[in-house]
Amino acid sequence: MIKLTEAGARRVVVLPVGGAFHSPLMQPAQDELAQAINSTDFANPVCPVYQNVHGQPVTDHELIWKNLIAQLTAFVRWTQTVENMLANGISEFIEVGGSGAVLCGLIRRINKEVATDAI
Repeated sequence: MIKLTEAGARRVVVLPVGGAFHSPLMQPAQDELAQAINSTDFANPVCPVYQNVHGQPVTDHELIWKNLIAQLTAFVRWTQTVENMLANGISEFIEVGGSGAVLCGLIRRINKEVATDAI
């Protein structure tokens, strides 16, 4: 935060998160995750899987496998992912688990018209 402020950042905010997920600081954990994923069998999905590494739909199990590993240190492309889903005809989003409806709220910021529900 000090370096950012010294470099001219107008605002620096501490995020209340449990780790530096989706950043290069997760590389050691990514190596462990890769070992676990490499020992798991994957099949092609029955529907496209949108992965936040690039926000595009994926149906190739090998690419899904690689993206799962990459996601731990890659930036989250949330807006691009939701926009691609909308462009591909997805009109309803259901958030499962977690606490509250955080993702539903983020989706509605992108498109106020879309149907969302949290269960």
